[in-house]
Amino acid sequence: MPATISATNTQADAASDFTPVALVAEQPLIMISRKDFPASTLAEFVAFAKSNQNRMQYGSPGPGTGSHLACALLNAAVGINTTHVPYRGLGLAMNDLLGGRIDYMCPTVSTALAQIEGRLVQAIAILTKGRSAILPDVASAHEQGITAFDAYSWNAIFLPKHVPAPIVRKLHDATMTAMNTPALQERLKELGATVVSPERRSSDYLRSFVVDEIAKWASPIKASGVSMD
Repeated sequence: MPATISATNTQADAASDFTPVALVAEQPLIMISRKDFPASTLAEFVAFAKSNQNRMQYGSPGPGTGSHLACALLNAAVGINTTHVPYRGLGLAMNDLLGGRIDYMCPTVSTALAQIEGRLVQAIAILTKGRSAILPDVASAHEQGITAFDAYSWNAIFLPKHVPAPIVRKLHDATMTAMNTPALQERLKELGATVVSPERRSSDYLRSFVVDEIAKWASPIKASGVSMD
C-alpha cells in the first residue's frame, strides 16, 4: 500500500525518490464485522448497508492507515458511504468492534485471526481476488461478486535514490536467496503472508508496481480527506 513519507517538513514521493530493490511479500486485508451484525456474506452486507449507511460506522487504527483505506476502497466499490471512526491504534478499534460500538473494520488477516477463530467477530470477506491460506473457509471479495477489488498490504525493499546499480543488484540477489528459503516462506505463511511469485520480484516490476498502487489508492485517499500536515 503506497504512502507519502513525511520527515522534517519534507515529503518523499515513493515512486521517484527511492531506488526499488524487490517486492517481497503480500498479506490480504479482511472485512470483519461485529458479532451480531445482520449479515454474513458480502452481498448481505451491501444490501443492509445501502439501507442503513447513515447510521453505520467503520473503525481503523487511524486516518490514512491501510485498514482505513481498504474500507474506504470497499465502500467506493460497492457504492456505500458510512462514517469512519479513527482510533489511536488497532487494539482500541478492535475493542469497540468487539463491544458492538462500531460495525466493521478492514485489518490484515493476521491481526484479526484470534478474534475470528474465537468467534468474537464475523469474517465477511477476504479483500483480495484469492483466499487466505490461514483462513481458507472465508470467501474472497472476488468470489462474492466484487471482481474489480483487491486490497492487501505489501512489503518491499527500497534504497535511497542514486544508489549505484551494483549495490542494488547485490541486495536484490541476497533478497532472492532469502525469499527462496523454505523456512522464510513457511514463517510468512504462518503470519498470513505469502512470498510474491518469481515474475514479480524484479526491481523493474517493483518500480511499475508502486506507480500502479498509487493510482489505485488515489481515489479512496482523496475521498477520505486524508492529507499530510
